[in-house]
Amino acid sequence: MNEEAPRQGAEMHHQHRDVNGGWLRPSVFGAMDGLVSNFALIAGVAGGGAGTRVIVLAGVAGLAAGAFSMAGGEYVSVASQRELALAEIAIERRELERHPEAEQEELAKLYRDRGVDPAVAAEVARQISMDPETALEVHSEAELGVTSRDLPSPRIAAVSSFLSFAVGALLPLLPYLLGVTSLVTSAVISCLALFGAGALVSRVTARSWWYSGLRQLVVGVVAAALTFALGTLLGGTGL
Repeated sequence: MNEEAPRQGAEMHHQHRDVNGGWLRPSVFGAMDGLVSNFALIAGVAGGGAGTRVIVLAGVAGLAAGAFSMAGGEYVSVASQRELALAEIAIERRELERHPEAEQEELAKLYRDRGVDPAVAAEVARQISMDPETALEVHSEAELGVTSRDLPSPRIAAVSSFLSFAVGALLPLLPYLLGVTSLVTSAVISCLALFGAGALVSRVTARSWWYSGLRQLVVGVVAAALTFALGTLLGGTGL
């Protein structure tokens, strides 16, 4: 009887999309935030009858304020999240040092609750607990959903948010910086970018590219139209 050669590893018959979004999700959403907010700001100022100089000044101010705000907010948010996770991981480390038997039984119970045979669960927990660092990672992931290696960097998050927002906010402003004074040109570029960004989001969602693109386009156009109408109304009052 012929025996099959031992496999070197489990075969992968399918692939999953990155449900956490990786770099794509924060980058695309940051760019869309900058695009929508600055497009709406420029439309509102233009609707109020402002000249090109004022529109450019407003657009640049909107880009800078939004990018710095996004970067600062993202840094504080991610840093706080990281500090909280590290504090909880430190608590788990102390528990493993003070009560190793109880933590080993806790791990065995986790596997039993997931349907593993009690004897196998106990043996797996025993072997994992032989290495304190491995045990800490397994306990942290099971109880907290993260490990110390998975925690995001506040600096990277801040820089990514700043750059993605700035790129998005620059697009509706670009025609004015190049000497084109028509809001129509800015609107066309913004609409194309909105649809493209929305289509990119479909890579991390279950929606089709055209649905995601149209949805983002509609959201951006509605925001800009409402702001344009408000600017026109206020401009007509002489404010």
